[in-house]
Amino acid sequence: MTDTQTQDRVADATADIKAEVHDRLDDAKHAASDAARRTADAIEANPLAIVAGGIAIGALAGALIPRSAKEKQLLAPLGRSLGERARSAVAAAREAGATELQNAGLSKDAAKDQVKSLFQGIAKAATTAGSAAAQSARAKD
Repeated sequence: MTDTQTQDRVADATADIKAEVHDRLDDAKHAASDAARRTADAIEANPLAIVAGGIAIGALAGALIPRSAKEKQLLAPLGRSLGERARSAVAAAREAGATELQNAGLSKDAAKDQVKSLFQGIAKAATTAGSAAAQSARAKD
């Protein structure tokens, strides 16, 4: 093989490689463009899911990143305050709910009476159905 032939083969191979690289780059550009368009469409179609995903990622990052001593020092009083407020709110809601249930006549005793009455009704219905079935069987004999 001569130097000219070798040069021609190298030039052809280089041209083929350049063309292949160019084609691959075009494919990658189109794929990236399509992915960006699909992402934009998804955001427009369901923005709340994106917000929820962002919140979830933020919460995960917050949980995984260790707190510094300064953060603990600054946030401890806030955490205690929020905890106390939450406990107070739960207690107030429980008390208000119990009051409303009592005003509506729904106490523990009333609920027990209603359940007892329900079971008595079910027992009576079962007894009546059993008696009717027995009478029907006797009538056929």
